[in-house]
Amino acid sequence: MFLHILKSLLLILFVLFTTENAYAVRLKIATLSPEGSRWMEKMRAGADMVAQKTGNRVTFKFYPGGVMGNDKTVLKKIRIGQLQGGAVVGGSLSQFFPANQLYAQPLKLTSIKEVDYVRKHMDQYIIDGLNNAGFVTFGIIGGGFAYIMSQNPINTVDDLRNQKVWIPDNDKISQDSIKTFGVTPIPLSIADVRTSLQTGLINTVVTSPVGAVVLQWHTQIKYIMDIPLIYLHAVLAVDKKKFLKIKEQDRAVVTQVMTKALKQIDIQNREDDINAIQALKNRGIKFITPSKDALVEWHKVAAIASKRMIESGILPRDVVDQLDTHLSDFHSNIQNKNDQ
Repeated sequence: MFLHILKSLLLILFVLFTTENAYAVRLKIATLSPEGSRWMEKMRAGADMVAQKTGNRVTFKFYPGGVMGNDKTVLKKIRIGQLQGGAVVGGSLSQFFPANQLYAQPLKLTSIKEVDYVRKHMDQYIIDGLNNAGFVTFGIIGGGFAYIMSQNPINTVDDLRNQKVWIPDNDKISQDSIKTFGVTPIPLSIADVRTSLQTGLINTVVTSPVGAVVLQWHTQIKYIMDIPLIYLHAVLAVDKKKFLKIKEQDRAVVTQVMTKALKQIDIQNREDDINAIQALKNRGIKFITPSKDALVEWHKVAAIASKRMIESGILPRDVVDQLDTHLSDFHSNIQNKNDQ
């Protein structure tokens, strides 16, 4: 009798142990963000909280500093199951959900206040679109505005056409967009940009102030055209199939904790961007404000680029109309306040 009871207890313990293990999931996440960066600090803190709240049923293993390759390589590794996710820039995911580039319409968003208003209404569209494309995200992480940064002064569209302009090698939509400006871009991985600036293969980049400083590209540039060209964003994208293998109550924990962590990164990025702009000025980099006539030409070509993004099917017309309506509402609200 005692032996029978012992065997039964052992069987119960085995079933409980294997059942718990069946729900245990490790998410391997890669990112270009270096170890010690605020990105990594916040993500690791979130991962530790998730492990604690789920009893280690959900754990994260991070591969920072680009050790798993650029975004294009990371996404390939996610597809074959070598990784389960990546913290990647929005443009990298345009192959899965082209309208993810909604905010990348040139000169569409020109101030942080506009961005805040529009994002409040449109972020969920991007999150839902990526979800339908097979990626679970935990909110949009603002990357700030990207500016044209170069080794030669740029004021007009014609000035840009005479430069050797870099474009990310895994972002075809941006490549097509920049071609609207009459530029034949040079696609390269992010890892190759600094060396290419040094050797003269390229002499112009479009990136955020934070990106320029973190990646040390600012050591190779002399001028910045002081109008925000496009608004950048990033996401922590996790393979949806893998995420759904997590126990339902644990998925809720992961979503709650990581959404909060990434929101903190989103807020911090804005402060970092302000500090980066000052760092660029302190280095002696010259900020060039285009003339009125030049601005008219920039906006004219930018409008053509946005139109082509719609006509090619990258951006749904009704979604662009929604964004334009929100922008109009924002400016109407500002005008009403000024009139009061």
